[in-house]
Amino acid sequence: MELRTLRYFLTTAIEGNITKAADILHITQPTLSRQIMDLEKELGTTLMIRGKKGLVLTDDGIFLRQRAEEIIALSERLEQNFKSKRDTVSGVITIGATESIGSRTLAKLIKNFSEKYPLVQFNLYNETADNIKDRLDKGLADIGLLLEPVDFLKYDYARLEDKETWGILVPCDHPIADNDIVSLDEVIKYPLILPLREKVRAEILNWIGLDEKDLNIPLSYTLLSNAVLLVEEGLGCAFCLDGALAIRNNPKLKFIPIYPEHTTKSVFLWKKNQMFSTATSLFIQEINSINKI
Repeated sequence: MELRTLRYFLTTAIEGNITKAADILHITQPTLSRQIMDLEKELGTTLMIRGKKGLVLTDDGIFLRQRAEEIIALSERLEQNFKSKRDTVSGVITIGATESIGSRTLAKLIKNFSEKYPLVQFNLYNETADNIKDRLDKGLADIGLLLEPVDFLKYDYARLEDKETWGILVPCDHPIADNDIVSLDEVIKYPLILPLREKVRAEILNWIGLDEKDLNIPLSYTLLSNAVLLVEEGLGCAFCLDGALAIRNNPKLKFIPIYPEHTTKSVFLWKKNQMFSTATSLFIQEINSINKI
């Protein structure tokens, strides 16, 4: 039994007329009649009968009207209480985020949350994964947005569904720039620029199947913005993710997916067993709600 159906029934009971009730509810008369019939079928009883002066409630109909009035009144009171709570929620939420397509999801979350709670402010730091985790551990940030792999031992988390694909970033005049896809064997022939983050670097080397000493790695990077400049200058080809590049497009460079394919996902994380402000707790609820697909 839905609250909406109870509202339909209560309005009909008060008006004593299907046509008037339908007009008030802004639905068609056949739709309202069908809703009442479905409610009677669900409850296994007749709630109202048609009399000379309109609809007359049966004993069960009178009982349901009383209970419906109580339920709807309680529902409206709850809505008012939570509206009042929303109106008074304020404070600052601090978020650390790495460069990834997950940043688009974060932006949408902040937009939707700000519409609900306009008094809440956000501080956003674009940093490396290690710096973000350090901020979380020291209580200097409430929430982090990182790319996997991540050690979740100290954190609760929500993994985003969107996959990000690893590839190689090259200048548009590079010998492999005309390719739509490139093999690992071809990529490792050239000077490489790898992420400095230890877990990610180890994962890439495992994917390649070679030790660092067997590769030409003149440079490493922490943020893609630095790698982009290095690639522009022709200092090497950068391993990076398509999602990170999608939010930082550069017409002088080309991203080429590598095969065999290697993907990763973004995760929101926050410290376990942490007492958060009301604003942060509500934002974490928002994160968890969009993550339930």
